[in-house]
Amino acid sequence: MTKFVALTRAVSDSIADCQLTHVVRKPIDLNRARLQHSAYERALEAAGCEVVRVDADHDLPDAVFVEDAAVVLPELAILTRPGARSRRPEIAAVAGVLGRYRQVFPIESPSTIDGGDVLVAGRHVFIGRTSRTDGTAIAKVRSILEPIGYRVQPVRVSGCLHLKSAVTALADDRLLINPAWARPELFDGFDLVEIDADEPHAANVVRAGTRLIYPDAFPKTRKRLEALGLEVDAVDVSELAKAEGAVTCCSVIFESA
Repeated sequence: MTKFVALTRAVSDSIADCQLTHVVRKPIDLNRARLQHSAYERALEAAGCEVVRVDADHDLPDAVFVEDAAVVLPELAILTRPGARSRRPEIAAVAGVLGRYRQVFPIESPSTIDGGDVLVAGRHVFIGRTSRTDGTAIAKVRSILEPIGYRVQPVRVSGCLHLKSAVTALADDRLLINPAWARPELFDGFDLVEIDADEPHAANVVRAGTRLIYPDAFPKTRKRLEALGLEVDAVDVSELAKAEGAVTCCSVIFESA
């Protein structure tokens, strides 16, 4: 039976000072955010993941969004170099944990890339060309992955921070997409499930073990997923959403070696 690891990191005391790009800053209830994060971790465990916690760092406001620090594939791990300078100190602790599981390849200065811009669907890797991820980083990822059989494809997005705000994987061949933020024709060959137009932030779903974890804020889109026979666990991440976070942001999930 396949075993999965989910890396997580605690909500920082300083999360109110988080980076924001496309959302208006609102007060974040720290205690509620931590309760929501704990419930999220329990959902990961219920889906069959072993939750491995990276040490907390309360001087790093965005550290809970651990996805942005790394991309992990069966063969290797890529350490990112985040586009926001304040987030670069997050990488060292994540690297220390990932080194137990994979050979690690860093993205080096001056390139920048956020893990939230990297969508892996089977052997296809889509990378968002955004304010956080530049062309030289995409070229570096291509040089690492294409020799081992992955196809790397840059994707332009608009209206959101990261590629995975606009599109995420329901399966290796099926994607959940907001067509207003990412052009559907860029994902030729994939079965595309469009979100409900009333829920523009609803394209973010995380595959955790054998299940899907999904925000409870998007009931219309969730019904579409369930109508397809998909098993969906809904979680409340409303406080984390105020920090421009979503369910994929809060973990790095991979098969254990």
